[in-house]
Amino acid sequence: MKAIELKAKTDEQGSLKIDHQVGVKDQEVRVLVLIDDQNFSDKEQEEEWVRNIANNPSFDFLNDPAEEVYSIKDGKPIDD
Repeated sequence: MKAIELKAKTDEQGSLKIDHQVGVKDQEVRVLVLIDDQNFSDKEQEEEWVRNIANNPSFDFLNDPAEEVYSIKDGKPIDD
């Protein structure tokens, strides 16, 4: 896998357009977008994180019933 870093700007609507030739045609590519978190409140950051995790195909395996290895009966209560 090859990584390419480039800088881009968003338009007035917040859309990102990447005008960069990567040398491959008719293939899927992955794009990683990093946004400076100082532009978001803690609540906005958390909502964005949850939204991204919920839609991330990397976690699709957790929908497999074989991954249900714990139940409410596992573990011990915490007594302070």
